Amino acid sequence: MRADDPSTAESHTTPLYGATIAETDQRAALTGGDVPVAVYGLGKMGLPLAAVYAETTGNVTGVDVDPDVVETINAGESHVVGEPGLGDVVAEQVEQGCLEATTDGSAAAAQARIHVIIVPTLLDEDNEPDLTTVESVAADIAAGLSPGDLVIAESTLPPGTCRDVLQPFLAAESGLDTDQFGLAFCPERTSSGRALQDIRGAYPKVVGGVDDESTRAATVLYDELSDNEVHPVADATTAEAVKVFEGIYRDVNIGLANELGRLADELDISVREAIETANDLPMCQLHDPGPGVGGHCIPYYPHFLLSRMDEPMDLTRTARRVNQDMPSVVVDRLESELVAVGSGIGTETETGTNLADVSVAVLGITYRPGVEETRASPAIGVIEQLRDRGADVLGVDPLVDPADYGAQPCSIDAFESSSVDAAVVVTPHEEFDDIDWSALDPTVVIDGRDALDQGVLESAGHRVYTLAGSTAGQPPAAGTDAFTTDDAGRRNASSEEDDGPTEAVIEATGDGGHGGGDGDDDGDGGGDADGGRAGTSERATDAAVNRTDGGTDV
Repeated sequence: MRADDPSTAESHTTPLYGATIAETDQRAALTGGDVPVAVYGLGKMGLPLAAVYAETTGNVTGVDVDPDVVETINAGESHVVGEPGLGDVVAEQVEQGCLEATTDGSAAAAQARIHVIIVPTLLDEDNEPDLTTVESVAADIAAGLSPGDLVIAESTLPPGTCRDVLQPFLAAESGLDTDQFGLAFCPERTSSGRALQDIRGAYPKVVGGVDDESTRAATVLYDELSDNEVHPVADATTAEAVKVFEGIYRDVNIGLANELGRLADELDISVREAIETANDLPMCQLHDPGPGVGGHCIPYYPHFLLSRMDEPMDLTRTARRVNQDMPSVVVDRLESELVAVGSGIGTETETGTNLADVSVAVLGITYRPGVEETRASPAIGVIEQLRDRGADVLGVDPLVDPADYGAQPCSIDAFESSSVDAAVVVTPHEEFDDIDWSALDPTVVIDGRDALDQGVLESAGHRVYTLAGSTAGQPPAAGTDAFTTDDAGRRNASSEEDDGPTEAVIEATGDGGHGGGDGDDDGDGGGDADGGRAGTSERATDAAVNRTDGGTDV
């Protein structure tokens, strides 16, 4: 039923909540287009969810406040980039009349029997959860809520929100009793870049209702939507806790990995190698250290509890602080390397290290490789730290404009011909595989992700520092005496003319790049044959996606 149909959903459609017909008939109605669905929020996860709902039910209206988004979808196109297959699914579902979009949330609600909320839950300036957007959607739903309707919250919410906020709000605004409509929390478990795959059933679907009938109805719904099993839990608050706990676990694990990673210099080892080896035991699953934690999930979810619980939650709080401080740690390491070069820059002053007139290129502004999302990206913190310490900052990123984040935009080609004092790799985009490091003057390179082939860079005269060391077993600063400076501050390769490759270079190139862990180098690093190009390894990219960064937009 379309959003501009003046008739009510209640008189022509089949409800799932409190249904009096057999479950087989409920499923037939759901998949036969007799249960209209409204999906509120058509962002990075909302549009893929709406598309899969359309595939399953054949009757979906998507709601978004942005008229341009609505116009794009109604034209059969996807505004979301970086989601394989999404454009084709949207085009197909719109052409078949199974999916449409509107800015009129109240009108969509009046026609729907299932209402799906998938909008962001952000934090305010005091790190308190901000439910403004969720409550705005709830107001639209309440305006059209009918007996038997089922409301699904996929947005990540502080535990207790469905029970204590949404249910009483929907009842008060709609005039219905709480037992006349269903409400369940069914958290999205998706990652950018694989949304369709995840929604269709990569993981079990968790559902929890405010009452047993809500849980039952949500279970029927997602059993049709997902190819994986549906996992009902005791109630909506438990389901909300599941989602928040998943994010907190990763934040705490990464915080531990980052704390251990910072020991690499003192111990003169590669902590990455130690972690990979420790993870041979199934009871040890340490994540990877890195320059920080970004995205719309992991940096936010701890605050959903920290701001509301009487329990002090010292471990969670400490991990959040450790991860939040990592951009500063990266810049501290850069300062130390600049001082070690002996160039007269990056020297200690009464107020700290002086980075005035130091030029630094930050590679990768988004929080994940290949994903056009910068929320809480560690690169933003690195840029801010560099600027606060007086450095001139260039930004290199193929997906976003670095100028929006305080850095002077610089293309990859321009970077290769630039004369910067240092470069910091924060997010290893695939496009960085093509950087010709031999074209740059010798410089200090901080590799925050163990993404570069250290041997290739050192053979090109660069001084390389790998945060927490490399999985190939090299400590952070192993073999970094690649260049020195003369009295005038000019940088020169430190090896003598007749010397062959350093021991570190031989070790790095002899085994084809980074070894161990999740797999060997993907082949676009390697030795001299590639003209000095050092690509990101498959292992490093996977780690950045799966074990060091946040996942989704809700």
